[in-house]
Amino acid sequence: MSTGLYSTEDKAYDKNLDYHNIKPYGDTMNDGKIQMSFTLPVPCNEKGMEAALVVARKLGLKDPAVAHTHSLDKEFSFYVVYGVMSVGIDYENIKVQAIEIDTMDMHETEDFIAENIKKPVVIVGASTGTDAHTVGIDAIMNMKGYAGHYGLERYKGIEAYNLGSQVPNEEFIRRAVELNADALLVSQTVTQKDVHIKNLTNLIELIEAEGLREKMLIIAGGPRITNELAKELGYDAGFGPGKYADDVATFIVKELVKRNEE
Repeated sequence: MSTGLYSTEDKAYDKNLDYHNIKPYGDTMNDGKIQMSFTLPVPCNEKGMEAALVVARKLGLKDPAVAHTHSLDKEFSFYVVYGVMSVGIDYENIKVQAIEIDTMDMHETEDFIAENIKKPVVIVGASTGTDAHTVGIDAIMNMKGYAGHYGLERYKGIEAYNLGSQVPNEEFIRRAVELNADALLVSQTVTQKDVHIKNLTNLIELIEAEGLREKMLIIAGGPRITNELAKELGYDAGFGPGKYADDVATFIVKELVKRNEE
């Protein structure tokens, strides 16, 4: 049973727990035990370890301890630190802009297209901008798919075009227009200095400038992409880790039918 925010099964395991004040736990419920890792621009020595502990204390961790450290370079060191988190979070009032769909498998999607759309659904995907990573877009589009989930190229009723990586946004849009795309899938893996935000924003701005925004679905995906972020940037949906071609295909075909009925 869905509440619109999360399943009621989420809290069925412990009815006595105060979900307005929960903490991470390691050994016992709500003990606040937490582990984190980070790099410091300091040598890997005793002073460096103490610096890591100071960082943990500054973050509010009680009784921190360095569990692991090693040198990355002469002046850089890596640390794994344990500690106890003293503050809790209000889980009950957390709201998530989740994509709420009943995901169909490949065969169900094919039947849905045949019954409700009755023409090929054209989907164009790429890793755009300077992003050279294709693992994400390949997992969604390539025929072999990923983790037992076939990619969109295998679906009957879907014409999938994977343009690869480092595709300029202008070229991506041009090809989408040529192919009369119903949906665009843009994958972003590199996130240093928020380069993915800048590139995704630029893509939407270019699409709007060409007067194409209402003519196709535009979907973002990647390890740091959430549906909330994608919606904020002007996309129709965002798919992050743990999502497969089944999820993306289901959203696209159902959204196309929904828009056609409006």
